[in-house]
Parts: sequence; C-alpha cells; structure tokens
Amino acid sequence: MKITSLTPIVVQVNRRGDWVFVQIETDDGITGVGEASHSSNDALCLNVLAQFAEQLTGQDPLHIAAIRQSLRKSDGGRVYNTALSAVEQALWDILGQYLEVPVHVLFGGAMRDRIRLYANINRHVNERTPEGFARAAVQAAEQGFTAIKLAPFDELRPGDHIRTGSKATWRPGVERVRAVRRAIGDGVELAVDCHSRMDRAEALVIADELADCNLFWFEEPVHHTQPDDLRMITENVSMPTASAESIFGIEGFRPFLNQRTVDAIMPDVKHCGGILELTEIAAAARMNRVLVAPHNPAGPLSTAATAQVACTWSNFYILEYAWGEVDWRADLLDPVERIEDGYLVLSHEPGLGHRLNPDVVAAHGKTQAGAGDTSKVVF
Repeated sequence: MKITSLTPIVVQVNRRGDWVFVQIETDDGITGVGEASHSSNDALCLNVLAQFAEQLTGQDPLHIAAIRQSLRKSDGGRVYNTALSAVEQALWDILGQYLEVPVHVLFGGAMRDRIRLYANINRHVNERTPEGFARAAVQAAEQGFTAIKLAPFDELRPGDHIRTGSKATWRPGVERVRAVRRAIGDGVELAVDCHSRMDRAEALVIADELADCNLFWFEEPVHHTQPDDLRMITENVSMPTASAESIFGIEGFRPFLNQRTVDAIMPDVKHCGGILELTEIAAAARMNRVLVAPHNPAGPLSTAATAQVACTWSNFYILEYAWGEVDWRADLLDPVERIEDGYLVLSHEPGLGHRLNPDVVAAHGKTQAGAGDTSKVVF
C-alpha cells in the first residue's frame, strides 16, 4: 500500500479560529484522517502539510515508526509539530482500517467504553461577565456535564498590572469564578484555566482567594517552562494543579514526569506528536502517579483520536470538550459524535472510528491553497 495524496480540510468554526483536518489517501482505497487545529498559524501549518505531502507520497502508510522518525523535529515549534501530529493520527487511522480494528485494539484494548468529559465553556462565551459565564455553565450542566472549565482572567496581561489590594487586576476573574460556582452549585466540578497569565506570588494569592470555590483544578497559573514555580505552587495551594498542554514529545515532558510538578498533565494529541507519543507520555506519568487529563479544546476528530488511546490508560483522568462552539459539531463525523450524560461514547468502528461527513464539510468548509493535489478545491 502506498500514500497517494495528503489533503488539508479547513472548516470554519467561529471568531476564535477554524478546525484543520488532514486526509491521507492510499492506492488501496483506504483514507485516514487526523486533526491539526490550533497550531497558532493555519496558513503556515498548511505550508508544512504541503511539504509533508511531497515527502510522503509513495511511502507505505503502515510504516508509522519510520515516517514518524523521519518527520520528527524536537525543535520544530508548535506549527510544525501540530502538522506532524495530525499526519501521525491519520496513519494510525489507516492501519486500524487496514486491520479492520479500532485503534484502541492496537494499544491493548479498551478499559472503558465511555470517556468522561469536562465542558470548556470559554470558547463559547462572548459576554465575558460573571452572568455570561454563569449562564453558559448552567446550560452545560443541564446537558449532563459533571465538570466545567472557564478561563476567567481576561484582564491579566504580561507587564504591569495591579497585583494586590481591592483594585487588583485579577479580581474580575475571581468574581466570574464565584458566579459560576453559585450558579452550578457544589454538585458540578469546576476547573479554572489561568492561561499562564500570572507570576508565582500572584498565583498563590489568587489560589487563596479561590479556596472556597472548591476547584477541580487550578490550571497553568504560570507558563509550563517554569516547572520549579509550578511545583512550588502545587505544594502550597489547596486545590489540584494542571499544566503542560503545549509541549512536544516525551522529552519535553521530563520536568513533569521525573517528579510531581503538577497533579495532572495535559498532553494534546494535536501538539505532542500524535497518538503514540500521547500514550508514551501517559505511561511515563504513571511513575510518579501523575494523572493524565488530555488538553483538547478543538474539533471532534482530535477528541476521537484521544479517546481511542485514553480508554486504555490506568491513569486517565478526564478529557477536555470544547462546549457550545457550533451546533453542527457532532454531525461533522460519520458516525456522529455521541455524548451522553457528560461522557463520550467510544467508537468501536475501525481506525479512529469516524469519517468526516462530506456534506457538513461542504457546508462549512473554506477554500484554501492546499497540500498535495492543488488542483482540487480543499474545503
């Protein structure tokens, strides 16, 4: 079997960005798919995919390890590694279809048929007031989600801002969290994403302010490149911590695997190197009993890819779900994405378990200069 083409598919979502998918076709009639969303630069990501198309055409897609090694660049940067991760996902999809088994069988088989999700409401909320966040959180809870996340600290920017006192810049963010907690009650778990907007001292003050909100976790108060600060925060706050959503490769996760820097790590199948890398990171995390809660505020394909291997881990915690972005999300996949009572129902179809629905792609696709056969219109 040989690869005949690699084609990107760009689907328009909302003001916060598009979903970028990769489709790899073979001369055996098998087509694999992966997701390359949120690389930080879609145009550059498409250019990288065009380079990959030239390199991969004619190669055997079943030689995943060789292809993975030939494309791998530890210093490639987020855009390059997101493109690579999508290609790797698509290759596993091809292998699963070729063997007529779901990908999770290739990794030892599923330990669970449902994957617990938390609803990230942040990409949905336009009205960034306490009331706006609270309304969205209530809607997510009413749909059955038992855990919700928001990123409330819009005002915190690098550089000078007021860090203490009644006019501290972070106080509106705290009020947003309090409003959500009041609205959903104590029966729904609540996580806060700080988007690395704080320094260590400020993070400790804010965590203390949020102590009575009974947080599920306090996510990335400082950047993942500051593991010593993250470890100190973890040791001194009253709630669990989480981090490491943008790191590539198991080597990059070393500070989070050799010791307990945070309570839960968040590798993203779209950025970390793909499905196998994600699984290797999760296995290494077991050494220090670190939980794995994959980062995934993206489209349904990355959700499906993550679920196929997360269902095999003993230290899986919970999976992120980008709640409320578009009402046609589930229909983008065939069979449709199934979410019941806040859980993703695992597909047992071959490969990643889903194909892209061409009708929905046609309805929401964007014409782009593509990779591979540029004579085609790439949605």
